[in-house]
Amino acid sequence: MAPGGAQGLVLQPDDHRGQTVLTLDQVTYLRSTVGQDALREVAGLALTEATKVTDIAGVRARFGDRTPALVETTLLRRRAAAKLPDAGDWLFTDEALQQASAAAVAVHRAARLAGRVVHDVTCSIGTELAALRGTAAGLIGSDIDPVRLAMAQHNLAGAVALCRADALVPVTRDTVVLADPARRSGGRRRFDPADYQPALDRLFEVYTGRDIVVKAAPGIDFEKIGLLGFAGEIEVTSWRASVRESCLWSPGLAGPGVRRRAVILDRGEQVTDAEPDDCDVRPAGRWIIDPDGAVVRAGLVRQYGARHGLWQLDPDIAYLSGDELPDGVRGFEVLETLAYSEKRLRQALAALDCGTLEILVRGVRDVQADPDALRRRLRLRGQVALSVVITRIGAGAAARAVAYICRPSR
Repeated sequence: MAPGGAQGLVLQPDDHRGQTVLTLDQVTYLRSTVGQDALREVAGLALTEATKVTDIAGVRARFGDRTPALVETTLLRRRAAAKLPDAGDWLFTDEALQQASAAAVAVHRAARLAGRVVHDVTCSIGTELAALRGTAAGLIGSDIDPVRLAMAQHNLAGAVALCRADALVPVTRDTVVLADPARRSGGRRRFDPADYQPALDRLFEVYTGRDIVVKAAPGIDFEKIGLLGFAGEIEVTSWRASVRESCLWSPGLAGPGVRRRAVILDRGEQVTDAEPDDCDVRPAGRWIIDPDGAVVRAGLVRQYGARHGLWQLDPDIAYLSGDELPDGVRGFEVLETLAYSEKRLRQALAALDCGTLEILVRGVRDVQADPDALRRRLRLRGQVALSVVITRIGAGAAARAVAYICRPSR
């Protein structure tokens, strides 16, 4: 590569994901008037795959060894736009941006903490503190990483008291403790709560008797959390049809009688295990409903079904059915039901002139493993867009696979 090309964007060797690892000196520069002017200039560049080599060469000619920090910050700001729409002038690290809650999720959590004094003991770049500023009675943030603390100071414009401290060494009393343990290392996710940094068992031990809120991965093992002695509420939140995270609320912060909660931010709906779960099991009615992922992940399918007058197709499968579609919920209108086989499904879809097929599947392993492969094998040639729900009905020797060919509501 010619001198002055993209090799000028040198990455530090301890970075495992191909991003620049910013130093405290670089963050100080980015926060300065000179750095802010430089960022505005770099923000005007396209920095696309087609232009990146030329763009970076131009930045290096203007700003020398400040180039990696300027380019990385510009690219991270662009990535952050959908997740944190009000953070256009923030400073980020790649890992902090990945772990940060979407603004809508953080605002929901802040609403639950309204009127409390909150200490974010892993404040990182300040996303939770930014959401809490409008609701909390008082705020303090701390982190062990001086680089992220400097970023938080910039991002919060000095509006929140910040200090450097280890999350496992309490520095406040009579506050609600908010913690977001690191769940990534070297670009790889940690799934075991004992591998979080700090580990959940240590957090629970250190803050015994305190009100504490802990952010966790959406797929966290609820049984393992129980084995750690957690006896509060597990909340699972979805946004934009995607499960975003789990959140652990200690008993003093949990809803009355609530151990599990699903929050569907897109519809402003919440379901808890304190609600009735008298949900029948019956054959499919007019509609099949695939409940929101937060409801499924929180194990609240029966409560959700009971609330909306729906029933289950099978007691162990998370599909629901009903003769009316709940308001605002996407559903699948059943056109035809058949014992599942590829041959039968292909014939039925051809008769319905299907050319585009959405496949939903639960409980049928060979299809669930690769629905795209099934779609290719069906060789659809028609004009109509349809959906098929493939699921297992019954258990043991009586189990059978059933396909419901449907018309999606939207």
